[in-house]
Amino acid sequence: MPESDLTLLIAAAHAAGQIAMPYWRQAHKSWEKAAGAGPVTEADLAVDEMLRDRLLAARPDYGWLSEETDDDPARLAHDCVFIVDPIDGTRSFMAGERTWAHSLAISRNGQISAAVVYLPARDKLYTAATGQGAYLNNQPIHSSRQSTLEDATVLASRPNFEPGYWPGGVPPVHRHFRASLAYRLALVAEGRFDAMVTFRSTWEWDVAAGALITEEAGGVVTDRHGRGAVFNNPEPALPGLIAGGRAVHGGLLEYMKAENA
Repeated sequence: MPESDLTLLIAAAHAAGQIAMPYWRQAHKSWEKAAGAGPVTEADLAVDEMLRDRLLAARPDYGWLSEETDDDPARLAHDCVFIVDPIDGTRSFMAGERTWAHSLAISRNGQISAAVVYLPARDKLYTAATGQGAYLNNQPIHSSRQSTLEDATVLASRPNFEPGYWPGGVPPVHRHFRASLAYRLALVAEGRFDAMVTFRSTWEWDVAAGALITEEAGGVVTDRHGRGAVFNNPEPALPGLIAGGRAVHGGLLEYMKAENA
């Protein structure tokens, strides 16, 4: 019997970790990408090449979208597309920190159907498939049931709490930060934090896997305008992202209601 998409992604994520870990905390080449797109390392490219070869060999009829591969518009003609960030949190990886991740997802007609976020340096494997729940190291996880914004914990970079983003006032929450957007979403899915927000234009490969994991854990995921996220767009980016337990997610949108009106 052919392996499921999720089983395929899990095996590929473990293989990615086996490639990346020997580079981590060791001397390796890195450079800045053009147009201020951030850093890339030889580890990013080695993982990307392996994932592309392995996954497309297993599913030759799927399209491909990755941060480290030149985008091919041919993916738009495919019903199913791999959406991959070989190393999400490259700056964290370069600094020798542990909060970087391999983020692997499959979009089926614009909706994520299988997802893996793997942090090899922390031995944390988050997984989800549509209708099957979310798991951390094979144990079920659930998003926060925090009922109010007061004292809620929200993962976000500091600029996201500038007053200009919040017509209803900056919400009374406690801000925390992790470098990887995929890991932020996974932590929300796990219930370790109540929500995450990012208001800048957000690349699909940063959030595709984490979005499904959060939803399958019982959380709510929308763009910054409260609309459901759709993937494999011609420009592979979303207008920000808000994810969290139902009450906190709704409360954050209320603080943005003047913008969304």
